This record gives sequence, structure tokens and C-alpha cells, in this order.
Amino acid sequence: MSRSLLRRALLAAAFVLPMALSGAPAVAGSPPPEDPPPSVWRVAASGPQARALADAGFDVVETHDDAVLVVGPASTADRLRDLGYRPRFHDTVHKPVEGAENAPADTFYGGYHTPAAHEAHLDQVAAAHPGLATVVDIGDSWRRTRGLGGHDIKAICLTRKKEGDCALRPNAAKPRLAVIAQIHARELATGEVAWRWIDHLAGGYGVDAEVTSVLDSTEVWVVPIANPDGVDIVASGGDRPRMQRKNANTSNGACGGTTIGIDLNRNSSFRWGGDSTRPCAETYQGPRAASEPETRALETWFSALFPDRRGQGDDDPAPRDATGVMITLHSYGNYIITPWGWTERPAPNDAQLRALGRKMAQSNGYVVGTNGDTVGYSTTGTTDDYTYGVLGVASFTFEIGSSSGSCGGFFPQYSCVNSVFWPKNRGALMTAAKAAAAPYQTT
Repeated sequence: MSRSLLRRALLAAAFVLPMALSGAPAVAGSPPPEDPPPSVWRVAASGPQARALADAGFDVVETHDDAVLVVGPASTADRLRDLGYRPRFHDTVHKPVEGAENAPADTFYGGYHTPAAHEAHLDQVAAAHPGLATVVDIGDSWRRTRGLGGHDIKAICLTRKKEGDCALRPNAAKPRLAVIAQIHARELATGEVAWRWIDHLAGGYGVDAEVTSVLDSTEVWVVPIANPDGVDIVASGGDRPRMQRKNANTSNGACGGTTIGIDLNRNSSFRWGGDSTRPCAETYQGPRAASEPETRALETWFSALFPDRRGQGDDDPAPRDATGVMITLHSYGNYIITPWGWTERPAPNDAQLRALGRKMAQSNGYVVGTNGDTVGYSTTGTTDDYTYGVLGVASFTFEIGSSSGSCGGFFPQYSCVNSVFWPKNRGALMTAAKAAAAPYQTT
């Protein structure tokens, strides 16, 4: 059996039981059923039309002034034509797979790591660097809470450890940077950038002066896979990853395939309730705020990392001496997005957030601004609005990658991680870590 076939067999064996238990059709001993091959379609549409398409169940992934990008198989284009639209092919979703024969068995699609591989990686880093790294279990995935397999959600704390460091208490001695990735499961590049960020810090201490200075003075926390059940579903497709965005919750609506679940980046408890109420929609916000165990795990963890430095009013700024930075990694668009997402009004710290965003963009070249300046649509119940809106933490969303080409979309070729995404974002993440002590004093 070739290495590629062996890897597919291992992935199939790993995911058949959870998929069957979650209600997805699966036959014991066989891989999950394949979804029809998706493409990206460009559709001329206004802002209200884009929202209507999303509400109707279309997977709208990018919005412009006069057009949207919609992901789906050929039948999606047919449905759009039936509604009077004229979709045009924009790009393939799956790219040619490189080096599949030589990829390790705990990877898929040319080298992307499974949740189990990420968990093992965190333990390996902690074992190799006991004076720097601590792994913390911050909560459970949905499947774990239901006894359907699933995962613990793991974070790693990296710092030159002194007594009291890496403790889950908001009055820590050192400022903190928190980075989370793959809260949207199909956004593959984000978990890999987090992996390299961890290795850069752990391997660079005592060797790289910049890394050494950061870890002497700052705690860097990373959750490389915030939605592990969803990533399991993505990885079950092997060299044709499945398009799962949400978590694996099957208790809301008669959804199937990759339409199951709740969008964890619409489920946070701050300003929840303005996105889709349709369970099978990609932006389904859930039945109530923070309904999902993954959401609650992240919010509890954030509140244990950062003190509350914001008032109760929408216009109350975080004070100038507030510490802490949070970055949530997403794909795609080449943006650094600042709060707010829930309204077009500027956040009370808008100028300072944009200033730090521009400083980070000196490394990756991304466009800096709010949702209105970048993706072109509003969002509610998001992670960055929660950490800024509730705690006053300087919070950002990185949208990694472009919309098309071998290094574009949700499923870029694996080689793009080392050739494009990591080199562009290494400096931006380092800038964030150095700013954690005084993010609102960046000039």
C-alpha cells in the first residue's frame, strides 16, 4: 500500500465512527461520502442581495461593492441561475496536491495536520522545552461533551517561566498575546501558521534575540485548533478536504453533509443575534448566545487571561494603559480587521486599533480596517468583538491569503504555508507580541 493510500485509510478509520454517530450517512468500514466537487462562483450582486443569498443558504464567502463570491458545486450555479443571477466561474476550491506520497500519516491534502497531530505537537513542544512551554486543557469540543469522541481544546503558553507564569488568572505579572486558529474548520492555512508560530518561539529562545526578548517579558498563548471536531470533518476528505466551516453539532435542524453545526464565530455572547437563524446556513449563530462548548471554553479562557478594562457603554474606550492583544486567524482576503463587526460605528479605540493594525501590516502587507473597510459585511457574536467589547483587549482578525490561485481560497496548496503565509505573518505576529504591554500606545 502506498503512503498516500495508507494515510487515506487511517483518516477514514479515524472518522467513520464520529461521522456515523453525528448523524452523517456513513457505512462502517467505509470513508465518509464525498461531497460534489465545489467551485467558487462570482455573482454580480448588491450588499442586500448578498445578505439575501446568505440567508437563503448559499455559502457566500466574500463580498464586494458589486459582486459576491459563492462556494458550491455546479448545482449551486444552477440554483443561482434559477434566481436570475449569472454566476461566472472564479476558481477551483481544491488545488493540485503536492508530495502526497511523502506526507506523514497524520496529515492530509499534502501536509496539513489533523487535530490529533496538533495535540501531539503541543505535547512535544512542552516536553522539549519545559522551561518555556505549558499545555493547558481549556475545554471540550461538542462531540466530546456528547461522548462521541471529539477532543479536548488545547492551548499552549510560551514564556521564560517564572513562578506564577502561565496561570489562568487575569492579574498576571506579564502582558499576554493570545492567538487562536481554525475556529472555522476549513480555513486550513491558519492552523499551520499557528504551528509555525509556536515552533518559532520555542526554538528561537536563546538563539534569536527578538524571540528571547519577547519570551522574557511576555506570555504568548496559542490555540492552534479552536474547532477540532470541524477539522476532523474537513480532514476526513483526505486529498479532497471537505468544506466544513462550523462545529459538529447535529442537534439543530435536519442538516446534512457539511451544513451541520454552528458557526462558532457568530456564537459569542457579545452582541449575539444578528446573523443567520437557519440551522443549515454557514453563518448559523446557534439557538442562543454561547450555546456551544467551544465558544464557552474560549470565553472562559479569555476572561482568565485578561482583566476587564472596558466600561459598560458602547462608547467607553479601553484605557490607554490597558494590556493584552488577541488575534484570531482566518482565511481569506489579506486583511487585518479591527472591531467593530456588529455595527458600522467606529469602536471607541478605533484610532489606536488601526495604528497597531498598520504596524502589523508593515510585515504582511494586508489592508487594515473594520468589516466595512474590508470584507464588506457586518458580523455579530464574533470572537474579536467579544475580547474587545467585554474585556477591552486590543483585538484583530487576520484574513490570510487571497481569493484565488494555488495559494488562494480555503484550501491553498500546502507549500504556500512556508512560501507565503508564514513569511508574511511571522513579523506581524512578532509585532503583536511586542505590543502586548501597551497596545493602545502604538504610534
